[in-house]
Amino acid sequence: MDFTAPPKPAAALCGVVSADGKIAYPPGVKEITDKITTDEMIKRLKMVVKTFMDMDQDSEDEKQQYLPLALHLASEFFLRNPNKDVRLLVACCLADIFRIYAPEAPYTSHDKLKDIFLFITRQLKGLEDTKSPQFNRYFYLLENLAWVKSYNICFELEDCNEIFIQLFRTLFSVINNSHNKKVQMHMLDLMSSIIMEGDGVTQELLDSILINLIPAHKNLNKQSFDLAKVLLKRTVQTIEACIANFFNQVLVLGRSSVSDLSEHVFDLIQELFAIDPHLLLSVMPQLEFKLKSNDGEERLAVVRLLAKLFGSKDSDLATQNRPLWQCFLGRFNDIHVPVRLESVKFASHCLMNHPDLAKDLTEYLKVRSHDPEEAIRHDVIVTIITAAKRDLTLVNDQLLGFVRERTLDKRWRVRKEAMMGLAQLYKKYCLHGEAGKEAAEKVTWIKDKLLHIYYQNSIDDKLLVEKIFAQYLVPHNLETEERMKCLYYLYASLDPNAVKALNEMWKCQNMLRSHVRELLDLHKQPTSEANCSAMFGKLMTIAKNLPDPGKAQDFVKKFNQVLGDDEKLRSQLELLISPTCSCKQADVCVSTTQLWLNVVWGTEPVTLDPQREIARKLANPKQPTNPFLEMVKFLLERIAPVHIDSEAIRLQRQSEKIREKPENLSAVINCGARDRSWDSGASSSRVFSGTILLSLQPFPVLLSPPTMHATEIW
Repeated sequence: MDFTAPPKPAAALCGVVSADGKIAYPPGVKEITDKITTDEMIKRLKMVVKTFMDMDQDSEDEKQQYLPLALHLASEFFLRNPNKDVRLLVACCLADIFRIYAPEAPYTSHDKLKDIFLFITRQLKGLEDTKSPQFNRYFYLLENLAWVKSYNICFELEDCNEIFIQLFRTLFSVINNSHNKKVQMHMLDLMSSIIMEGDGVTQELLDSILINLIPAHKNLNKQSFDLAKVLLKRTVQTIEACIANFFNQVLVLGRSSVSDLSEHVFDLIQELFAIDPHLLLSVMPQLEFKLKSNDGEERLAVVRLLAKLFGSKDSDLATQNRPLWQCFLGRFNDIHVPVRLESVKFASHCLMNHPDLAKDLTEYLKVRSHDPEEAIRHDVIVTIITAAKRDLTLVNDQLLGFVRERTLDKRWRVRKEAMMGLAQLYKKYCLHGEAGKEAAEKVTWIKDKLLHIYYQNSIDDKLLVEKIFAQYLVPHNLETEERMKCLYYLYASLDPNAVKALNEMWKCQNMLRSHVRELLDLHKQPTSEANCSAMFGKLMTIAKNLPDPGKAQDFVKKFNQVLGDDEKLRSQLELLISPTCSCKQADVCVSTTQLWLNVVWGTEPVTLDPQREIARKLANPKQPTNPFLEMVKFLLERIAPVHIDSEAIRLQRQSEKIREKPENLSAVINCGARDRSWDSGASSSRVFSGTILLSLQPFPVLLSPPTMHATEIW
């Protein structure tokens, strides 16, 4: 039921007063005037409400009888009454009057109609409190208005927009999580009828809807956001043209004054796209126009927006709007660095959510992997590795090849990111076999490539390769038997150059271990000029094996001074390079030494329980960085036996049958293959390589001479 016909004059209805010239009230209801008390007025109004509630449109006699009462209830006395209960009861009466007399309203004055609907709208604020004793009556008012579409009569008013704006703002402000679905449904019915049956939506009325989508408002009242979202979905065909006009005014014509929401256009586009892309059918070409703006910051804002639209999981915008997609891809080559950087960051989400677009992205990422800006080359690597760690099938061999190239980048930050990223992929897909044999074969080249980097002159590269080897290629925290199997397989499957690099790495670590041992021996000798000279030379040699040798010299001197003054620290270092030190002991020794240095340098309180302190440090890793302690950490990690220890050698000596019959190594490798999805078909050359590793007497490049001749080992 609605008001589709214009209101007729009251004279068209049968008389406005009873035969004796007085207002007719329902039976049992006395006259309602300002001369009675408020309580009495409420009592009489309730009876009037009941009467109108029970009436229907076919009650012609009653409609004629109570018309004067209907006019009386719209008087200023009731519309301006200070008592909220009186106002609520009057509003309920007026809502029923519109229902009963529809489609002809009993009020002829446009000003009176405006006053009545603004009055009714104000009463709807009572919907906010669902625990109020009067809530059911407020709900009845809303339900009645929605069912009858009473507000449609306002279309005939010149200033109807003021009424509609006030209504929309009221409903969006009162909706909350205590309301049930019926309340939301009636609100939607009321507002959607105004949008779909009117001549159009003004900018102010549109703003009253869109403002609920802005993040700040969305976070304050999620229910109003949900209400606006459903309303827009329901009215998409009608309201789309109004939305397009708004964005055209702001984006193309630059008329930001048309709306207070002009500064939030990109936030609004994102939210509208998530609600229903059809709301923006006419807006997307405008974004293509903005992508070509001469203002770099403006292009950046549009790229950030489109990155979210193209990259969202359920978006098909790239396939539905190819011209816009191609225009967006062109921003990968933008002259403005932040625009290129934002484009590269987008690629990660796009690869993960839309693998079918990888082909389009590959060529652009290739160009950006050679970008003159370090930050962009770095983010290309992050983009590819992030997607590959999610699912290796998301990245093709070309994309992995870009990361491989960057391991030789001129900038350390880029090289480090590339090397660490590849190492993580190797551990995930080769060691852990998380995606099966096919994925493992796709990245099996990584181990060789990473070890080849040990040939680089930079000490930073060498140290990173050592760290990667200990954490990713052959994780040092594995149990001894498992660790040795892992090492056997790796050694057996490396190419010749990688084997040479690995042997060189072990050799360098052993040499540094020898230098530290000789330094400790010098501390045991009496102080002399020759001793100091020898010690200085040894310190310079050690410094060359640490990051940034120039600064490392000062740190090594400081560390040497601490060694001379602290017998406990010397004993910890002696234990670390001892032939009998196991990998597990080395971990504890390194942690204890670092903790003790923290105490010495005043960054940690002295404790009687170092193990508890170590546990606390591990539980709270975010500590202020101390360059001196970082240098000591590098030194300790390089000389610590993290792979080959006395226990590993004992295990190797018990495997003489493998050395005697090299074909038995195939069983070892195959065992590891089954555990980690490796290739179980070990070639004869791999078996031979593994035999060479086992035949080392035992691992001479790994261990110092005392270790080789320790009685308990032999």
